[in-house]
Amino acid sequence: MKKYIAIALAALCAFSFTSCEKFLDYAPQGTPTVDNYFLNDDQANNAIDIVYYRLFERDGMFSRDIYWEQACANDMVWGKTRGFNPLATLTYTGNESPLLDTYNRIYSYGLSRANWIVRALLEKQEKDGLSDVEKRVLGEAYFLRAQFHLLVAYRYGTKELGVPFVAYEDVEGGYNYEIPDQLPSVTDNYAYIVSDLEKAEEILPRFESYGADDRGRAHKASAAALMAKTYAYWAMWDTSKWDKVIDCVNRLESTYGRDLVPNYPDLFAPDWEKGFWNKEYCWGIPGEGGPDGGGGGGVEVTGVMLEDKGWGKFNGWGQIKPSYDLYEELAKDNWDEDGDGVVDRNIRLRTTILEYNDEFQYFGETMHFASPQNIEAGFQCNKYMQAFAPADCIARGWVLDNSNYPVTRVMWPIVRFADALLLRAEAYLAKGNAAGATADINRIRVRSHLKPLTGNATWTDLYHERRCELAFEFAADHAFDCKRWAVSGDPEIAKLAKAELNSHPRIRKYEDRTDPESAYVIAPYEDYMSPVKVWDGNEKCLTFPYPTDEITKSMGKLQNPPSWR
Repeated sequence: MKKYIAIALAALCAFSFTSCEKFLDYAPQGTPTVDNYFLNDDQANNAIDIVYYRLFERDGMFSRDIYWEQACANDMVWGKTRGFNPLATLTYTGNESPLLDTYNRIYSYGLSRANWIVRALLEKQEKDGLSDVEKRVLGEAYFLRAQFHLLVAYRYGTKELGVPFVAYEDVEGGYNYEIPDQLPSVTDNYAYIVSDLEKAEEILPRFESYGADDRGRAHKASAAALMAKTYAYWAMWDTSKWDKVIDCVNRLESTYGRDLVPNYPDLFAPDWEKGFWNKEYCWGIPGEGGPDGGGGGGVEVTGVMLEDKGWGKFNGWGQIKPSYDLYEELAKDNWDEDGDGVVDRNIRLRTTILEYNDEFQYFGETMHFASPQNIEAGFQCNKYMQAFAPADCIARGWVLDNSNYPVTRVMWPIVRFADALLLRAEAYLAKGNAAGATADINRIRVRSHLKPLTGNATWTDLYHERRCELAFEFAADHAFDCKRWAVSGDPEIAKLAKAELNSHPRIRKYEDRTDPESAYVIAPYEDYMSPVKVWDGNEKCLTFPYPTDEITKSMGKLQNPPSWR
């Protein structure tokens, strides 16, 4: 993995596209074309690695920008005033920098480049055939095209109006790289995405066939897992797709051997076998840690969540913190696990959140959590703290030695098997199979020593489990989970989702922020209080509007859904 990321960084300089409307502009300027590129396996690897790099880059889209969108749900608050209140209050314009930057990265750096690689390799395949490496790269290009396409489809598309997309290989004479047409419905986008993932699953190798340097590339289980998620979004508009979700997750389990790891905290360990390449891994961003300049990288949000200034030891940013609402939801599973008459905080809560006076290891020191910097929430995310524990964490390469990019060695899940199991549980509930849903939910609960459900699972159980199991991961886009449940979910889960989307998060405010044992009160998070957050169920709440500049540049070709006009 480290090897191919380093290659991608080097190739980025030698093999870069422009971000203008026609990104393959003039071949004489050095822009690659089918005739002067894909002449050997190294060129194929370089081409696809740049697409990975744009997804994996440490200060880019998944690294933190896409995560600000989660503020419209009640799981997180901001430790610093960010000026992104429209993202939290469902009043966005589409021009907020996280939305704008993510949209541009999806189309300019991801979707269009993967699209070009698919077309180029298909042309070469027809003319000269492909090597084994080029076949694998073609599968990766199909997969990454689907990944970027999905990211824009569910966040911008509606049943009445899809998002811009064209498969370059489908255009007779070659696509001219203009802004593609919007598809009639987002369900048409989902059909393209599934088609790409089916091709990817057919072509890609199994994960187990990759050597150490290639781990992190997409594989057959990645395609099946992302397909399950695509079908779940599609089921918003076509409930027959729940059957497909079940089929995909069954295949993950029976064909590809995906399963839960026995110990929940291991999922977030800075250990290659324990925390990265385990049975639960389906698809994610493998963070290397450090050293900077030597292939180091990862997901910056792990340091963004760290206490601002890191208690004087490391430059944490303190920008994304747990709400009291999330703590309260996780605490519903507390029980007297060891039978000593004292109710214990459950392992999933302890793994997910640090609260005042919690003991943790940090740069070799035993510390007790308190949060003296910036806006107080009373909590910090704990899922990504293991890398900071040893005194020599930087020397080990677990933490990047450049705190301006506070990344750590951790697997950032995009889809892990627990997520897939909960999608199957949701599908079972939608189809009236409460027993099947109960079995899947209980597998996850038992893994974390939580009391199993004794009766049939309900939609309330499903809501609780997805929210708690996947908190602070992009494995669950919890904000959009709430949106889709509010629009098309069973009345029971729709009520829960609407309540969350219509309320402001709460925090703990301590009398003495330097004293972990001081008194506190539960209070609304003030930075979100104006304007009032209102979920009214229309498309303005469900989707993001396109950036104004993109609409202007399209000269009317790109349109928002009717409620945004």
